[in-house]
Amino acid sequence: MSRRKRVYAKPERRDMRYDSTLVAKLVAKVMSKGKKALSERIVYAAIERANDGSDAVDPLEVLIRAVENAKPRVEVKSRRVGGATYQVPLEVAIGRQESLAMRWIVTAARNRRGTPMHVALANEIRDAATNQGGVIRKRDEVHKMAQANRAFAHFRW
Repeated sequence: MSRRKRVYAKPERRDMRYDSTLVAKLVAKVMSKGKKALSERIVYAAIERANDGSDAVDPLEVLIRAVENAKPRVEVKSRRVGGATYQVPLEVAIGRQESLAMRWIVTAARNRRGTPMHVALANEIRDAATNQGGVIRKRDEVHKMAQANRAFAHFRW
């Protein structure tokens, strides 16, 4: 008998300006202390700024490309077998891929000190869309860890 509660699917929220679930999730990741209006302003300004100079017709195209590039395909999880703990490589579920990618983008933007959040977020989105920057480095580190520990893949369950 499982000890966990059943997980019920929540209805997907969409943001007001772009009618996109991706933007709504990004707003939620940026938000701190419940200040949603502020995080919406930051995200919308970042999307506009990331889109400047790009020939994309759809304003969300750069954001979608950035999240796609930042998604990790595999990750490692600790499994305890006998007395030893192994880092076992596992494929990442689609929802978790998107969540990790957005979390990494927001964290990298917050770590850029000395610039306003909307500018830092726009720069991170632009960098991730062109396959460079801290987010892509983080994804590559995760992939290298999984590659290095692929000998323990048989411990997956």
